[in-house]
Amino acid sequence: MRGLLLPRADGTLEPHVLGEPRTWTPRPAPHTVRTVFAAAHVVADPLADNSPGEPARLDWDATLAFRRHLFSHGMGVAEAMDTAQRNMGLDWACAAELIRRSAEQAREHGARIAAGAGTDHAPGAVTLAEVTDAYLHQVETVQAAGAQVIVMASRQLAAAAGTAQDYLDVYARVLAAAEQPVVLHWLGEMFDPQLAGYWGSRDVPTATGTFLELCHAHAGRIDGVKVSLLDADHERTLRAALPAGVRLYTGDDFNYPELIRGDGTHHSDALLGAFAAVAPAASAALTALEAGDTATYDREMAATLALSRTVFTAPTFHYKTGIAFLAWLAGHQSGFGMVGGLQSARSAVHLAELFRLADAAGLLPDPGLAAHRMTTFLQVNGVVG
Repeated sequence: MRGLLLPRADGTLEPHVLGEPRTWTPRPAPHTVRTVFAAAHVVADPLADNSPGEPARLDWDATLAFRRHLFSHGMGVAEAMDTAQRNMGLDWACAAELIRRSAEQAREHGARIAAGAGTDHAPGAVTLAEVTDAYLHQVETVQAAGAQVIVMASRQLAAAAGTAQDYLDVYARVLAAAEQPVVLHWLGEMFDPQLAGYWGSRDVPTATGTFLELCHAHAGRIDGVKVSLLDADHERTLRAALPAGVRLYTGDDFNYPELIRGDGTHHSDALLGAFAAVAPAASAALTALEAGDTATYDREMAATLALSRTVFTAPTFHYKTGIAFLAWLAGHQSGFGMVGGLQSARSAVHLAELFRLADAAGLLPDPGLAAHRMTTFLQVNGVVG
C-alpha cells in the first residue's frame, strides 16, 4: 500500500501517494565540520502504565536503538533533555537510568554524549541554597555516568530567584562543581512557560546581558551555550558576543540551516530536537559542508525545514509528540504511545501534515510500513473508515 487518504485542516480528505524511499549513506564517525547533538526522545513501554502522573516506564531496547540510529549518522546525543520529556512525563529516577544506559552506548560507539542536569527531582526546592544543592546532585549523576553536563534551565530557580544576581550566584556554584566544561541551556518560555523571565528579566536584551556576564566570568568552564529562543537575529548577535572558545549550539528549530552554515565570520554548532527527526538528511548536509559543497548542504537542509517548523509549531512544547510519531512511522519503534500520555497532544490533522512532509523529505525508509501505520492511526481516530 503506497496510497492513502490524508485529512486537511479544512475538513477534507486528500489522496496522497508516497514517493520512492531514499537510501541515506551512514556516517558512523562524528561530524567534524560542526559539533552536533540530536536531542533524542524516549520510547514508552507499551505494556506499562504510562498514563499522566505515573512514573515513566520505557521500552529500553527501542529507546537505546534509536540512539544507535543517531550515532550511525554522526550525531552526538543530548540525553534526558526536554525532547525526552523532562518536566513532561520523564521523572528523574528514569532520567538518571537513561543517562547511564545511553552513556554506555555512546562509549561503545565512540560517540559524543551530553546529558541534562537540572533540579526537577526537587520540586519543593524554594530557596537558592536548595536549588543549588538540587543542581549539584544531578551534575554529580551525569558526571558519574561519563557524560558531558548540560546545565538545564530550572523551574525551581525561576521561582526562587528574585534578581539577576541570584542566577549568577547559583550558576557560579554549579559551574565550580563541574569536572569538565559544560553546556549552558537557555530554554525560552515558548518551550516551557514556567521559565518566563529567566536570567532575572522578561526583557530579552536585559536577560541576554546577564547571560553574557555569566559566560565571560566563567568562560573556562563553559564549552558552549544552547539557546532556544527561536530568534535567528538574537542568536547571531549573541554568538558574536560570546567569549573566544565558547560555542553557540543552536536550538533554533526554525532557522538552523542558515545558522549552522554561518555568515563567513561566525557559525553555530547544533543541539537540536529537530535532528532526532531529520538525522539522515542533516547528516548528508553536514557531510557536504565538510567537503566544501555548500550548494548540496543548502539543498539537503532546505528539504528538512518545513518538516521541522511544523513539528515545532505552537504550542511549541508539544513538539515531542511529532518526534515520536515520526520515529514510529519510520519503523524505529513498534508503537506511538508516550510517557505521560502525551501522544494525544497533537491532532490527526497536524500529524498527517508531518507524514506528508517527511515523505517529501525522503525520511520514510519503508513507505509501505509508513502508509499502513498512518492509515491505522487515522482509522483509530475516526478520520477514515
